[in-house]
Amino acid sequence: MARANTLISKRRGIKSFALALVCGLVLLDGSVAGAGPRPGQKGQPSRTLRAMARVYMAYGDYAKAQPLVEQALALAKTNSSDSELSASLIDMAWLYKNQGRFADAEKMCKYGLELQEKVYYKDHPYVAYTLRILSSIYQGQGKYRQAKSVLDRAMAIMQKSHPTDEPVMAGFQVDIAKLLTAQGSFAEAEAYYLQAMTLINKSYGPDHLYTATVLGNIARLYTLQARFPEAESLIKKTLVIQEKTYGQEHHLLVPTWLTMARIYQAKKDYTKAEELLQKALVVVEKKQGYEHPLTGRILNMLGAVYIADGKYAKAEGVCQRAVKVLEASLGADNDHTAMALNNLAKLYIHQGKYREAQNLCRRSLTTLENIFDQNHPNIAAVLDTMDQLYLKAGNVTEVAKLQLRIEK
Repeated sequence: MARANTLISKRRGIKSFALALVCGLVLLDGSVAGAGPRPGQKGQPSRTLRAMARVYMAYGDYAKAQPLVEQALALAKTNSSDSELSASLIDMAWLYKNQGRFADAEKMCKYGLELQEKVYYKDHPYVAYTLRILSSIYQGQGKYRQAKSVLDRAMAIMQKSHPTDEPVMAGFQVDIAKLLTAQGSFAEAEAYYLQAMTLINKSYGPDHLYTATVLGNIARLYTLQARFPEAESLIKKTLVIQEKTYGQEHHLLVPTWLTMARIYQAKKDYTKAEELLQKALVVVEKKQGYEHPLTGRILNMLGAVYIADGKYAKAEGVCQRAVKVLEASLGADNDHTAMALNNLAKLYIHQGKYREAQNLCRRSLTTLENIFDQNHPNIAAVLDTMDQLYLKAGNVTEVAKLQLRIEK
């Protein structure tokens, strides 16, 4: 009986989260508030298919969602209003984004946004929600300047009709915090997260899945700031809430496992870090595929753990595969690819392959300098790798140059 009650509780929790996600996505739907076609008008079958697909997407089951979204879009192209076609395109963009198909997602989202602006107007709140999606697509590609531009526009639209302390603003604040974290502006990111958490706790309560997700984001931020005890406290809360709903092996727990792995690595508990990363890798490869960007990022983290643990033979194949996957999925000029190159360079330094390490460091640094400002933590990390390289190689002149740059 106790087990049955637990299963019922989990199902209710997932349904609650799915409903919240569907309700959030429906704000992008032209049928909201009487603005689009009413029942019996064009677009009804398409909307039904999209509603089904959104439930699957809430569970992270994108393979099951895809044929439904594709059918909805095909119907919308032939027998629907512009509002329904726009909504179908945006749903397809969301699906592609979560599959790591960022170029396709960007194309769909821009087309959907263009139609949406014609159906409503350029400063309509629906447009702001679509801009949030476009910003996340840009961020996934490492296009942080474009991500900031469209997210700034989204916030400006929302602020015309909503005060900053309204619950609806929390999601926008979280998106800004994520972007600031990626750009290395950690203090600003924390301020936005804390502002959002005040609204989220009021709206959802402390035990909601969305609350847990944002707590997990803050925990990750704290690991980047080396605030590991605070990070550990938050990620434990996140894990408890998520496991109550999903169980212990669900693929939507992967971001939580990755943050926990960072904490274990910082504690030099490499065995636990490796176990979590291997677990995450198996789950992501099964659900998203061997060439998904997240697969590459997990491989890069696993390689870093092997390097830190002195397991250089194991690290080499993992680091090389990480570079290959990230280059193929995100491109050679992406910041995640650059950091994978830096990781491989660290390994080569330990192996005495100084020429190869130097080439990788230079490639990594060039990429990062084109993306971020000079004070970004990732640039500092590559400079530190180059410093280690020149010290090992006995290149005193280059060490001195680097020290001058770091001091500036």
